[in-house]
Amino acid sequence: MDRRSFLLGTSTLALSQVITGCGTKQQPSLSVQLLKGSIPSQVVNQFQKTLQSGEKLKFTPVNQIQDLFKLLQTWQKPQTNSQQEWTRFLPFNQNQKSSPANLVTLGDYWLQAAITQKLIQPLETAKIKNLSNLNENWQQLVKRDETGQINPQGKIWGIPYRWGNTVIIYNQEKFKQLGWFPTDWSDLWRSELQNRISLLNHPREVIGLVLKKLGKSYNTENINQISELETELQKLNKQVKFYDSTKYLEPLITGDTWLAVGWSNDIMPVISRYQRLTAVVPQSGTAIWADLWVSPQGVVNDNLPYQWLDFSLQPNTAKKIVSLTKSNSPVDNNIVPGDIPKPVQNLLLTNSEVFAKSEFILPLPPEVMQKYEALFIKMKKS
Repeated sequence: MDRRSFLLGTSTLALSQVITGCGTKQQPSLSVQLLKGSIPSQVVNQFQKTLQSGEKLKFTPVNQIQDLFKLLQTWQKPQTNSQQEWTRFLPFNQNQKSSPANLVTLGDYWLQAAITQKLIQPLETAKIKNLSNLNENWQQLVKRDETGQINPQGKIWGIPYRWGNTVIIYNQEKFKQLGWFPTDWSDLWRSELQNRISLLNHPREVIGLVLKKLGKSYNTENINQISELETELQKLNKQVKFYDSTKYLEPLITGDTWLAVGWSNDIMPVISRYQRLTAVVPQSGTAIWADLWVSPQGVVNDNLPYQWLDFSLQPNTAKKIVSLTKSNSPVDNNIVPGDIPKPVQNLLLTNSEVFAKSEFILPLPPEVMQKYEALFIKMKKS
């Protein structure tokens, strides 16, 4: 579970802690713990204007998805017996747990673990009036059974509010000299790129892109039966100079590599800053990730959290999130090229054909995951 696990939010419009309403000592009417940079403060302020006076909001940004997951775990831990009874009620006791938020950001890749560990609870869909603004693909992603597996008859455990891709980022100057530019996964095997590539240190992402090149799915279970898979992985490994899931862009910026594969939310700020770099969504399809709103287990949510969910599903809100955080939206919001800076247009103006070929990285049985991890380790040793 390390998709963006240790990555800081990279949006320049990071949301500072927002507390609105009179009196800071009173409990907020809505408390949200969110991934830093994933919601602009302008959107929160706009939501505040729709509320009655006296309703207080507290939006607390957190740097990493992993920390948000740990918060969910902490809120479900029982009070330790080692703590002396009289100290539990001291106002500044450091061991005292914070109160759970009403809503928390979670990545879709973490959803199964959150469900099976009973860290979150299903949402009351009858209270989400704008749920129909999510098309069926997005609703199916968050319909899960009690084991966290996709189930069309399952309950809805989260509301997606932004998404992105695994994409190729490359140095335009280097490829202009070669006389061609990358467009798809198959380009990573070209001889000119030997020892010129940075890849994510992630079995599902790397083996997944090879499967995609071979016309297979990211979520293939019978990988041992695909005869050409191991050979293709060994060939790809000869092209790779650097594996890392946090610093994979640094060699590209310094010129040590010419091309990298990474997550669009990391790549957007980089291509905006360095004009020699650009990015492309592979034409044969890629992996999709999503950030979701989830509700911690045991929290009693009144109407206000559901008002926020409805607000985030409005087309105008979705459009503002896209334009200010440079991410994609699961809500149809009529984004046009003029709404998006030119360097990132090819990542944010979704090609419907490519999107149809793309996939979410879904949970696999433990024994299948072991095969992915073993094959990945073997590849890197070859």
